[in-house]
Amino acid sequence: MWKWEAEGEAKAVIVIVHGAMEHHRRYGWLIEMWRSSGFHVIMSDLPGQGMTTRANRGHIHSFDEYIIEVKDWVQAAYRYNLPVFLVGHSMGGLISIRLLQEERLNIAGVILSSPCLGLVKAPSKFLELISHLLNIVFPSFRMNSGLTVQMATRNEDVREADSNDTLYVTKVSVRWYRELVHAIKLAFLNLEKIQDVPMLVMQGGDDKIVNKVPVKDWFNRVPLSEKRFKEWPKCYHEIFNEPEREEVFEYAKDFVLSQLKSIGYIV
Repeated sequence: MWKWEAEGEAKAVIVIVHGAMEHHRRYGWLIEMWRSSGFHVIMSDLPGQGMTTRANRGHIHSFDEYIIEVKDWVQAAYRYNLPVFLVGHSMGGLISIRLLQEERLNIAGVILSSPCLGLVKAPSKFLELISHLLNIVFPSFRMNSGLTVQMATRNEDVREADSNDTLYVTKVSVRWYRELVHAIKLAFLNLEKIQDVPMLVMQGGDDKIVNKVPVKDWFNRVPLSEKRFKEWPKCYHEIFNEPEREEVFEYAKDFVLSQLKSIGYIV
């Protein structure tokens, strides 16, 4: 777990949950934007990704591993005695949703960035059937993810950096895929269980990875007292890496500041 402290007096703590295949180092720009804006940031690599392990890269036994891990990050954020915000991208958004369905956290708000609630390109019916069998007899069997950085962002600098990134996961296990699918299902089935916290959902309008239709459907159905949806029309999946990322960040920061004002932390 890594912590980046704000310049000067901090307003709140931002806990960032990264997406599938990636790791915390890809969030250097976003971390610095939050930090320089007066926020502490806490982040780590999810199990089986980034610097956590080499042996089980792209593999988990249960999606609950992610939920337990992120809960620890949030609890670490409490030590600052400041309001805490959860920012989850893609699979990190799905993890955040499932965490809020299973636990009751002391957080001031949550931001979901292109949350993984459905895929643009789902496996064929044949592969889907085979995955059920392999999940029983050979759950650690790994297959190519089928995802590329070209699908994730239009930002050429990010594309170039990712092409030389040895921490980027390229293969995932059958168990990982089945757990992801099950978690998406639970995100819809357990809508009523979600903790009632202010939520901002931001979605890339030209997302090549996450299907934006179920994202909007989930948002429309989730029973929250305060929720806001923003689609960024030209953006691919990684809205915080896109050419428009400064505008995206300012929108996210505005949401956080508005929540802090509403609870009396800033004037």
